[in-house]
Amino acid sequence: MRRVVESTLISADGVIEEPHRWTGEHFGEEAVGRALEQLRRTDAMVMGRGTYELFSTIWAKPADDYSSVIYDMKKYVFSSTLDQADWNNTEIVTEDVVATVAELKGQDGQDIVLYGHGGVGQALLEAGLLDELKLWVHPVIVGRGTLLFRPGEQTELRLAATHTTSTGVVILTYRASSHS
Repeated sequence: MRRVVESTLISADGVIEEPHRWTGEHFGEEAVGRALEQLRRTDAMVMGRGTYELFSTIWAKPADDYSSVIYDMKKYVFSSTLDQADWNNTEIVTEDVVATVAELKGQDGQDIVLYGHGGVGQALLEAGLLDELKLWVHPVIVGRGTLLFRPGEQTELRLAATHTTSTGVVILTYRASSHS
């Protein structure tokens, strides 16, 4: 069975919105290397419309190994309002996030990755479909923006690993208690 791995960049004050504006030099070569290592064990990406719009603009054309892997992999964007997806290898899914991802998990393949913790991440976490939650805590206070979690169901997590990069990013890897 495939695993669903969420990887979310977060500021020290809990902001996840527009990380490309505040990660700065903290997301250096070491972080890119670790993220690329995960992507090489991944063959599908799930996301909501907001993430799709950001990523399809930032990585519209591959410029390096990291963006090439993302560009080539199968991408599923969950949206009831998006009419067309022009980004390479992207499929719009209008059905239920939980049912669709449960079906994807049951198929043969590698990991499924989710970047950012919007509505898709919240739904998967609450449904018990998120196998791993990686929080990349950056040493910066953003001061405003969308926070990591919103009201929802309580979910117990178990700390599985920690790593601190040379630029001060602390990567906290959690697993839901049901996936211990």
